[in-house]
Amino acid sequence: MSEVPVASEALLKRAAELDAADELAARRELFALDEDSVYLDGNSLGALPRHVPERIQDVITRQWGELRIRSWTEGGWWTAPERIGDRIAPLVGAAPGRIVVGDSTSVNVFKAVVAAARIAGDGRDEILVDAATFPTDGYIAESAARMTGKRLVPVTVDELPGALGPRTAAALVNHVDFRTGRLHDLPGITAALHDAGALAIWDVCHSAGALPVGLDEHGVDLAVGCTYKYLNGGPGSPAFLYVSERHLAAFDSPLPGWTSHVDPFGMTPGYSAADGATRGRVGTPDILSMLALEAALDVWDGVSPDVLRAKSLALTDFFLRCVDAYAPAGRVTSLTPVAHVERGSQVALRCAQAPAVMAELIARGVVGDLRRPDVLRFGFTPLYVGFRDAERAARVLGEVLGDIRG
Repeated sequence: MSEVPVASEALLKRAAELDAADELAARRELFALDEDSVYLDGNSLGALPRHVPERIQDVITRQWGELRIRSWTEGGWWTAPERIGDRIAPLVGAAPGRIVVGDSTSVNVFKAVVAAARIAGDGRDEILVDAATFPTDGYIAESAARMTGKRLVPVTVDELPGALGPRTAAALVNHVDFRTGRLHDLPGITAALHDAGALAIWDVCHSAGALPVGLDEHGVDLAVGCTYKYLNGGPGSPAFLYVSERHLAAFDSPLPGWTSHVDPFGMTPGYSAADGATRGRVGTPDILSMLALEAALDVWDGVSPDVLRAKSLALTDFFLRCVDAYAPAGRVTSLTPVAHVERGSQVALRCAQAPAVMAELIARGVVGDLRRPDVLRFGFTPLYVGFRDAERAARVLGEVLGDIRG
């Protein structure tokens, strides 16, 4: 194995200083983590909050096992989608009553794109989509465009403002690029869409729980986010759908399920939508996953989004500094923007031997992930990742690159 570079003593000292000054450092103890590894894949699956298993045991043994059907009312099961939506709302800058939790991200993207097309009207026949989007967003947007008689227009985010016009109904854009970690200009792009008379739909899967989003403040029309990444809701935990207050009355879901009916237990043949965010519901809520998410959200109590963002930027800055110190010259190149205003909470490194390098990193206790063919991706979750984690990850990366020759 390669020797640790001499610079490590200075970086270790700096990491210790930064950890000592970190006001979020104590949050790490809320998670089921071990000291033998560095977990930098929270942008794919967040770590387990320690108290969640006990809470879910109660849901299973008491609420389901003893109360049974009574838990829909006595256990608050029926109101969980809106109640949990209100808990997520402050983390993405939304007022109560504008977020509903349920279904997958993909299903909620479908609801949002179709609803936006319907709100925009027949005179606008184009839906723009981020050309570098997470694939599902593109697949869903294409299907939604066909179903609503629109034309899908893939454009890069940089090209998007110039592609807007009187035919634009809406644009579906990722707040943070899942490959590179680039943070896109949500306020500016939203304003440009509105100036063109179009609606802004944002995918905030890689920003919710990592940085301030400001959905209400910046006038976003619709947004979709997942809860199993930075929000730590667990594998397959339900996604959320945001609808701006000004669109709630006009929100026309393409999936008008019984639980979004104004009188769901009336069982009438005709559909009449409920008021507010409840319109985004479809079928029976997935209670076990949903209540695991609700319990997981306890770790956010008292956390300031601004403090979260400051630590995220400090972590990624420090990691990049350590990579520069430890990685052999020319072996990795950062795809993540240097400018803070363009950076999410991950670092993506281009590496010719990325598959072999990531496999070896994981074997040595540094868990990131791979985006084929050549991207090493490291997610920095401010609630439980520390600066010593960042230093260790970069140091082990340097060792692995030294052992796997280019």
